[in-house]
Amino acid sequence: MAPFRDLHDFIAACEKRGWLKRINAQVDPYLEIAEITDRVSKMPGGGYALLFENVKGSAFPVLTNTFGSLERMCLALGVDHLDDIAAKLKDLMKLPGPGGGLLDKLGQGMKLLDVAKNTQPKVITKAPCQEIVLTGDAVDLYKLPVLTTWPKDGGPFITLPSVITRDPKTGGRNIGMYRMQVYDKQTTGMHWHKHKDGQRHMDASAGTRMPVAVALGGDPATVYSGSAPLPPIIPELMFSGFLRGEPVELVKCKTIDMEVPAHADFVIEGYVDTSEPLKIEGPFGDHTGFYSPADPYPVFHVTAITHRRDAIYPATLVGKPPQEDVYLGKATERIFLPMAQMILPEILDYSMPPEGTFHNCIIVKIKKRYPGQARKVINGLWGMGLMMLTKTIVVVDDHIDVQNYSEVFWYASGNIDPKRDVFFSEGPTDDLDHASPVWRYGSKMGIDATKKWPEEGHPRQWPDEIEMSSEMKEQVTRRWREFGI
Repeated sequence: MAPFRDLHDFIAACEKRGWLKRINAQVDPYLEIAEITDRVSKMPGGGYALLFENVKGSAFPVLTNTFGSLERMCLALGVDHLDDIAAKLKDLMKLPGPGGGLLDKLGQGMKLLDVAKNTQPKVITKAPCQEIVLTGDAVDLYKLPVLTTWPKDGGPFITLPSVITRDPKTGGRNIGMYRMQVYDKQTTGMHWHKHKDGQRHMDASAGTRMPVAVALGGDPATVYSGSAPLPPIIPELMFSGFLRGEPVELVKCKTIDMEVPAHADFVIEGYVDTSEPLKIEGPFGDHTGFYSPADPYPVFHVTAITHRRDAIYPATLVGKPPQEDVYLGKATERIFLPMAQMILPEILDYSMPPEGTFHNCIIVKIKKRYPGQARKVINGLWGMGLMMLTKTIVVVDDHIDVQNYSEVFWYASGNIDPKRDVFFSEGPTDDLDHASPVWRYGSKMGIDATKKWPEEGHPRQWPDEIEMSSEMKEQVTRRWREFGI
């Protein structure tokens, strides 16, 4: 499947498949678009992508629920199934075994070099995202149809940005998806969490004006890559190039020394003054389903806004699941399974239930080979990247379907002795976790829901599960029509 050049190509592909609805009636960016989107995103399968063409107070249309179904998520990333990307990654990461010869090692090395060569972004001189350039007094964030999504929000928030920063020491680029509260015509909040690379770059830029660029829209693979929990050695634009099968095109900014995706709809250029006092940002109705409180965050100063002549403003709604972010999270779950398996090879599969809102609960399936292995996996996950933020990890045996939450709950509630199989730890928590007694630090729970062995403190015989005989199943299948059921 050919990669999408920009958001407009993707919209056309969705509309062709009947996955997009155009809304011609005038709608208000204050709460009304959010309420419409919330109802649609809770339809079976995630509902439609919505293009609001007549937005009160703005010349630009608004796109919401863009990635809000498995079908649209797969289309955005150019695959039939999300596991197809995981399989490609697994093949790339495959190392020659102990018996592998020189040719095996050279072959794998050449494959990696070829991927690196074909995924490096390239800079062009003229780009759609700079058809209109606004600087100085012409910079006005209020001309963008920025949504206010929930009644107690601190103001309008930009919710689907690709925030681009650079490490001042290494020059390494990072793209993250951090919400931005609009304070006035030329400033916003910059909600990068303590554990994220944007904050790390700010810490390394102490005492300086740190250039920051924000892209809105553009090709869907690059938009997704900004939300992906990539390890520092994998740049987001290279990962996007890997997903697309071709490099991402960049263009130099007009007022800062940064490059941005050339096919974005909007680019907001500016800086964060790292010596400036932080400013209260929030509250914000978040993906946890609760309002995240007002807290101090850096201020982003806008020096330029550039955009396409036919720009579309993309936004995402977060709140009580299911919402669009469920499908972004499902893509991350499937794509990054091979990376988890590289470190913990006994992991057969895992699942992040939407109700767990990405950091509250993960269910893991293993092939248990020795006593205490479930605890080893739980502790290993707590030491792995952003998995460190997970509050609850449940480990089950290899015959259980971790995507079937009814089945998981039945096994987990039946298989545990709470005193023996539930254990606790402490460590970093997500910035948005409201239950931890202090900000960013709290307790965690591991649940070993596997079948217990005598060596794990269960001397009694483990009972067999109830199962009908295969002969009777076959007999009833043959006679099924006789019963008129």
